[in-house]
Amino acid sequence: MGKNKLKRFAENAEFEHVFQPAFEEVSQDAFPLKGHWADFFGNVNPITLELACGRGEYSVGLAELYPQRNFVGMDVKGARLWRGARTAHERNWKHVAFVRQHIGQLHRIFSLADAIDEVWIVFPDPQLRDSKSAKRLTSPRFLSTYRRCLAPTVRMHLKTDSKELFEFTLETIEQQKLKVFHSIPDVHAAWPNHPELGIRTFYESMWLEQGRTIYYLCFELGTEPCG
Repeated sequence: MGKNKLKRFAENAEFEHVFQPAFEEVSQDAFPLKGHWADFFGNVNPITLELACGRGEYSVGLAELYPQRNFVGMDVKGARLWRGARTAHERNWKHVAFVRQHIGQLHRIFSLADAIDEVWIVFPDPQLRDSKSAKRLTSPRFLSTYRRCLAPTVRMHLKTDSKELFEFTLETIEQQKLKVFHSIPDVHAAWPNHPELGIRTFYESMWLEQGRTIYYLCFELGTEPCG
């Protein structure tokens, strides 16, 4: 393991706003902040959750735009989320936190009591092979996972350079009869000055230089479909 990774892991362990619950704690549903995130933030402001946050660039970007909201980035890779955690630490932000854990354990980290009202999924792995479609973060399987701890009114934001993932998500939305707020096949052409969608991650900047199109969807999580 490289020295940089070890250094980042050590810093994550020291940050008061980074949580890395052990397997035993999660498996026993004993994570103390579940249902009590307001205690950590010291307020009952709504929470924006970024799933598969990577370097936390979107959590940080949104937190800068909306200091009156709370933000939690979640990713299984500690060396990645360190960057966002470090930025929040350097800026002394109290409205940003990060969780190192698998997204499949989301319901053991949060509950309906935690006032999450929107979720961002930004440039996730599109899992393009058909055999891996259940691993896509907007698949029916993952939507069911989210519904275990999030309200039906939660707004889901997907930003991706994958046309395949964009179309797959649209199909899922249609099958589950979910409410769509925005479906944009070229977000930077349609909304070039949108503050939230104008946040650029490292990879997005690189892909835009390569001429790739960026897709955007916003839809309501909804309830589990019947039948």
